Amino acid sequence: MTSAFSCCMGWCGDSGSGHVTLKEMPTVQLDTHHMGTDVVIVKSGRRICGTGGCLANAPLHQNKSYFELKIQSSGVWGVGVATQKANLNQVPMGRDAHSLVLRHDGTIYHNNEEKNRLPANSLPQEGDIVGITYDHVEMNIYLNGKNMNCPASGIRGTVYPFVFVDDSAILDCQFSDFYHTPPTGFQKILFEQQIF
Repeated sequence: MTSAFSCCMGWCGDSGSGHVTLKEMPTVQLDTHHMGTDVVIVKSGRRICGTGGCLANAPLHQNKSYFELKIQSSGVWGVGVATQKANLNQVPMGRDAHSLVLRHDGTIYHNNEEKNRLPANSLPQEGDIVGITYDHVEMNIYLNGKNMNCPASGIRGTVYPFVFVDDSAILDCQFSDFYHTPPTGFQKILFEQQIF
């Protein structure tokens, strides 16, 4: 019994026993290597504050991705998808071809053009949960689990989840363990090796 317990605990004398060490899968979070110079990332890569934007550390390779954010403190903010070419020091985002973003005022911008707008009575407020779906063609917005039916498209290339803040805004990103169930067919962001 003792020898079986010792082997289970990794104390076997035979180092070539054929056991394979399992790797822990990486966690999707905000990427401190791809953020604006005045951005602060805390809470294990989930909270953004300061001024500027930040990409997540995983591109959206899968067909249908979903992620959320909770508005902890209102101000100037935005959420959407962006390429690594996006200027993360420029606020608000959506001024160029490298970001497609819902802004705090309910407008969705890409390439300095308003692509869509949330209904006037549905502007996100402090404490609200904003969900984002992306299927490589269009981005859709959900507010507290409800589809806002305001799709937007136009961005090209490899995109990443993206958020920006200014004027005292604080956002918490959820890349798993969502507040609301993702829409049918959409799921949390997977790293490329998790897809195959």
